[in-house]
Amino acid sequence: MLNNISEIIPIDRIKYNEPLASHTSFNIGGPADIFVTVENEDELAKVIDFANAENKNYFLLGNGSNVLASDAGFRGIIIKLGGDFLNASVDGELIKAGAGITLTKLANVAMNASLTGLEFASGIPGTLGGALFMNAGAYGGEMCQVVTSVKVFDKADGQIKTLSNEEMDFGYRHSALKENGCIALSCEMKLSPSDATTIRETMLDLNKKRKEKQPLEYPSAGSTFKRPEGYFAGKLIEDAGLGGYTVGGAQVSEKHKGFVINKGGATAKDVKDLINHVIKTVEENDGVTLEPEVLFLGEF
Repeated sequence: MLNNISEIIPIDRIKYNEPLASHTSFNIGGPADIFVTVENEDELAKVIDFANAENKNYFLLGNGSNVLASDAGFRGIIIKLGGDFLNASVDGELIKAGAGITLTKLANVAMNASLTGLEFASGIPGTLGGALFMNAGAYGGEMCQVVTSVKVFDKADGQIKTLSNEEMDFGYRHSALKENGCIALSCEMKLSPSDATTIRETMLDLNKKRKEKQPLEYPSAGSTFKRPEGYFAGKLIEDAGLGGYTVGGAQVSEKHKGFVINKGGATAKDVKDLINHVIKTVEENDGVTLEPEVLFLGEF
């Protein structure tokens, strides 16, 4: 495999047996067989073609901020977006950005251009690609409110296509990318003119609220559970008496019950077992079935 994949990607952007704990916000995860960084659409297409030809699993990893990677790691190729995928440009009220750019950087690009609409994203620790995949949102804002179109790579036929906002089928923590096997490459967003100082103040205020209410001092994947219709996951977990409940190094945060945190030395099994216990206990207590918002990568 070394000879083949190194013909596509320079050797300095290929790692073997790379620990996924170094690439996930949980700081958890065993080794990936191969970890490559691609810098443009051509490289991405070639790596995917290679994976298909070799019958190897592959997975695109952003900031790893919504991922629990298996203790056993990942048998296949982890693909990280770099280079061209990290760029953003402004044209009037439109921003075009690559899927690898962080939401924090993207929000700052908008602020510096005096464009409002992405303040909600400034403290979300993920990339644009992941945000599009799950229609990320916070404090009343969601990606679906600003996205006009998304450029994607269709794994089914190897073609690059453009999906409109409607074709993205955005919903709560959902997009068409979860169903159609397409990979976000870049997207276009339409924002509104505003005052940069006001935008900055809003971003600072939202980030202050995050620090006050969320256990940002510990590794986690953010909000662990989707919000059940008509309920709040954190309140259900609190009512079930699970605040501070611990399995190994994993704990239900006492600061925000909707977060499972890595208190130190947690394994993926610890986190998964804790998530399963929370789901079971809340269902017994309130009859509501919680769904994990976290994506499980590898074998569990």
